[in-house]
Amino acid sequence: MTGAYFPEVRRWRVPELAFTHSLTEMAQDGRQGNEGVALWLGHREDGEAAITHVVALRGPGVTKRPAFLCIEPWLLNEVTDVAIAQGVALVGQIHSHAPGLPTDLSYTDREGGLAVPHYLSVVAPDFGLRPGLKIAECGVHEFVSGRGYVRLTAGETVRRVCVVAGGSAAMVTVWGDGGY
Repeated sequence: MTGAYFPEVRRWRVPELAFTHSLTEMAQDGRQGNEGVALWLGHREDGEAAITHVVALRGPGVTKRPAFLCIEPWLLNEVTDVAIAQGVALVGQIHSHAPGLPTDLSYTDREGGLAVPHYLSVVAPDFGLRPGLKIAECGVHEFVSGRGYVRLTAGETVRRVCVVAGGSAAMVTVWGDGGY
């Protein structure tokens, strides 16, 4: 049944610009000593998820602290409205952890995060502030039905999560007030 709504993803294609936008977004919070986040919207087709939009979250619906990040459900509803308007779906996210913390998903990430088949959850180290950070240096996790979030090995990350040169990625800011 999940195939109709959440088709299998064997590979994620992340334009280099989307990764750069995401790191820039997280760096704003990281410089303040807080975790940051960027959501990824895109298309799922033929076993591939292609990122087309990077979402920045603003306003009272998102809490960012040194070792804590919370997105209120009503703000995710706003993101869903934006995704529908753009003809895309929420396919993943990247968030940062503080220097010295692992890039594994925390208990809150695993238990309070989105439980959607083939959703990608990436954890950037050092608040995402490390110059030249590559996706392979991040913790990369896929939500697998019946298993929860599973961390991809380094080899799986290289094969399945491709940061590609070129392409485009629109930057969208969701304020939680019905505007973007």
